[in-house]
Amino acid sequence: MTDDGNDTDPVAGDVAPAVDAESVIEANGLSYAYPDGTTAVERVDLSVYRGDRIALLGPNGAGKSTLLQLLGGLIEPATGTVRYFGETTDADSVRDRLSVLTQDPADYLFNPTVREDLAYGPIQQEVTQAVVDRRIETVANRLGLADLLSKPPFRLSGGEQRRAALASALTVEPEVLLLDEPLSNVDAANRDAILELLAELSANGVTLVTSTPDTELLPHLADRVLLLDAGGSVVAAGSTREILTDPSLLTECNLRPPQVVRLFEDDDPVPLTVAEARSRLGD
Repeated sequence: MTDDGNDTDPVAGDVAPAVDAESVIEANGLSYAYPDGTTAVERVDLSVYRGDRIALLGPNGAGKSTLLQLLGGLIEPATGTVRYFGETTDADSVRDRLSVLTQDPADYLFNPTVREDLAYGPIQQEVTQAVVDRRIETVANRLGLADLLSKPPFRLSGGEQRRAALASALTVEPEVLLLDEPLSNVDAANRDAILELLAELSANGVTLVTSTPDTELLPHLADRVLLLDAGGSVVAAGSTREILTDPSLLTECNLRPPQVVRLFEDDDPVPLTVAEARSRLGD
């Protein structure tokens, strides 16, 4: 993450990667099963290009978290491969370029204080203390953590832990950010702050892959969607607009379109957000 950003808040449309876009993650034939034999992910292919905003969408139990961990190299697939930046299949060799935010904040929060957790990643990159301090200050201010830096992580609320874990993932200034339901347990005001920050990161070229079951938030998170069913298989892939305006497809996966899409389903094009609907109505 850089200190310079802008206030753009992109909303998903019909966006496809450029033909000559650089591949940052290339997944082929990924499958994974839990120890009891239950299939979590079934033969998934996914190409992620630099600057992409991609969502893994599906109901609870669709294998979104597992797929994100496979993409981030946190677990090994039963079948298939993942290649990073067109160079390597070794995720550990690109840890300074790629951050994964899992659902469990404890994966990131294990030091005596929040400040030490935010400093941990940059210190491993062997940057100067001045750079470490600058990154901590920048991220903490953006995520409302400035007054919590001296606290032990276990003293934080669930939403505060979630924001602190995200901040820890951001202080390494990754090129690619994999986020597993980053707005879970976060209140409305801080949710908006996170969405604004993610929009700025995207505008500055950071690649975002986000898992979510929430179709209401999806237009603010992604331009392209991989839709998964309860068996961990890909049902459809397309632009956010294509996926969210296909109610039968979403119903098949135990999901439903955002409320604004349902209200304006006869419009062409259908607005995906309240802001788009208000603009359509001239308000």
